[in-house]
Amino acid sequence: MAISADLESVPLHIVAGRAEIDLPAAQRAVADLLAALGRDPHSAHLADTPRRVAHAYAEMLTPREFELTTFPNDEGYDELVLAKDIPVQSLCEHHLLPFTGVAHVGYLPGDRILGLSKLARVVELFARDFQVQERLTKQVADWLQDHLAPKGVGVVIEAEHQCMSLRGVRAAGSRTVTSSLHGILRENLSSRQEFFALTGLTP
Repeated sequence: MAISADLESVPLHIVAGRAEIDLPAAQRAVADLLAALGRDPHSAHLADTPRRVAHAYAEMLTPREFELTTFPNDEGYDELVLAKDIPVQSLCEHHLLPFTGVAHVGYLPGDRILGLSKLARVVELFARDFQVQERLTKQVADWLQDHLAPKGVGVVIEAEHQCMSLRGVRAAGSRTVTSSLHGILRENLSSRQEFFALTGLTP
C-alpha cells in the first residue's frame, strides 16, 4: 500500500498500490467465458453483459482512497475502542464468488487515536481484492498495528461464502469466523476475553 507521509504527519493519504485493471481485456474475457459456457454473447440479452461484468469487477476490486486521520491521545484514553458490524464484501480468490459479512475491529490506543470511520476504510482497503478470509483478517490487524502503533489490536470477521452456499456443499447460512490479535489483546487473557465479549463471541 502506498503512503504519502509518516505516522506523525496527519493525515496520511492511503491508496491501494495495485495494477491497473484492463477493462477492454476483461470485457473480451467475459465474452469468451459466455461463449465457452454455451451462451451467445451477441444475443439481445447478453450483448452488454461483458461490459457490465467488467465494470462490476473493477468496482469490487478497487478500494476508495482515503485520509488516515489520527489525533494525539491527549487524555490518555486506555480502554478498548471497538467498531462492530463493519460491512465486509470481498471476492473468494478460488471461485471468484462473493463472500459477505461483518468485521469487528478494536484497538487499545497508544499515543494516538484513530478517526472511527477509518476502521471501516481499512477493512475496505483489503476486502476489495481477490481474498481468502483468513488473510483478510490478518491484513487488517497487521496494518493497524503497523500504522497506528496501538497497545493492542483485535479483528474478527464473520462471513458467508457463496462458494459454500451456492455450490459444492450448498451450506446456505453457514458463516465462517476468523480472528487476528496483536499486543495486549493477544497476550493478556482478561483483555482478550473483553474484546471477544464485546464482539458478541466467546474466546
